[in-house]
Amino acid sequence: MARYRHYDPQQTKMIAVSYARQLLPGTFEHALSYLIDNEIDLGRFADRFKNDETGAPAYDPAVLLKVVLFAYSRGITSSRTMARACAENVQFIALACDQQPHFTTLANFVATLGKDVEAVFRDVLLVCNAQGLIGKKMFAIDGCKLPSNASKEWSGTRADFERKAAKMERAVAHLVKAHAEQDASEALDPSPDKQREHEERTLATLRKNAGKLRSALATTSERMGAQGKPIKRNLTDAESATLKSGHGVVQGYIGVAAVDGACQVIVEAQAHGTPQEHDLLKPVIDGVRQHFKAIGEAGAVDDAAYLADAGYHSERGLKALAAEDIDGYIADGTMRKRDPRYAKANVHKRPSKAKTFLPRDFSFDREQGTCVPGQQDAQAQQRQRHHQRSQCDRVQGHRRHLRRVSAAQPVPAQTGSHRRAPSGLLRGCRGKQTAQPALPRHARENRQ
Repeated sequence: MARYRHYDPQQTKMIAVSYARQLLPGTFEHALSYLIDNEIDLGRFADRFKNDETGAPAYDPAVLLKVVLFAYSRGITSSRTMARACAENVQFIALACDQQPHFTTLANFVATLGKDVEAVFRDVLLVCNAQGLIGKKMFAIDGCKLPSNASKEWSGTRADFERKAAKMERAVAHLVKAHAEQDASEALDPSPDKQREHEERTLATLRKNAGKLRSALATTSERMGAQGKPIKRNLTDAESATLKSGHGVVQGYIGVAAVDGACQVIVEAQAHGTPQEHDLLKPVIDGVRQHFKAIGEAGAVDDAAYLADAGYHSERGLKALAAEDIDGYIADGTMRKRDPRYAKANVHKRPSKAKTFLPRDFSFDREQGTCVPGQQDAQAQQRQRHHQRSQCDRVQGHRRHLRRVSAAQPVPAQTGSHRRAPSGLLRGCRGKQTAQPALPRHARENRQ
């Protein structure tokens, strides 16, 4: 009888875990833990708490900051996922020292960071500068569109909100009038009326939305753009903007970052609630200069070069760069048309799957001077004849192959019958039906 090693699922093994040894030197989590514990000033977070004498002890901001930043580096942005990782992932457990903050604690910490996180960013920038990781010679500027948790249906100018409120108020008046007419013409029915209940819910919703619009119009002012014209604002998130993206129109922000050319260290990052990137070039450059001024490097980046794509090209932006003698390299919208390196760029584009009509689907009527659909011109007819000849050549080649195979394998003579070719070969190359199928040579001899 076979013998196996004994195992017992109910057995207990005590494992000694050192949190410090789980953070290996040279890894991001080790550098993160060291910087937060030794280089970053977290004293500014103490003003958040008022539990000196009463109240439960709070989670140390260092622990929360480690968990949040390490989660961001792993692409985790959900507070629930962060909280679950603090109980399941060894690296998160080591960073949090086996503390397991609730997801609401993490969410509240991130939501109330405010200016504190900007100070943390500058402390990290100061450490990178001390390590010689910032070249201060060239900075690249780029960004992306970030959707916000706000409905674009509640976006518009003051005039748009006026029209929406008036429309809702007219709808409310119409429903109230319809209800009054129904009550006057019909006897009250004690049985519940689902249609009436639905109309009452609709009426309540319209009154609520109309009141929301009127309250916003009374308490907020018009939002003006860079050109002095009114732009849309959102009632749910007043700082966001309506953006055009590859996925349609979204409500959100434009996140812009400036990166140093030496070691790709991010020296400026902000979310801007503007519809376009055109007017963000100068604010981003000013943000870079302010950060270096805050770490004691005022004037260190005055001679640096700034690179940006065509999204940041505008006349106002270029004039601002020229006025302060800033060395900027901004691509314009027609740059690719002038650059010979992009002459064959369309070759690498994916073909469109949209069903569109091509020029060969129309013929030109010279007398009327119009393109007539459904008729083929001479070139289209020539292409069709060439396709038919190709099909005919393939069919005839298949026939010759069958004849050679049949000649190589003779069969005994059969009286009153012969082998028939496949039905698909009975058609001629012009679509005409042949009189009878072509027979192999030995079959014709036997038949004679």
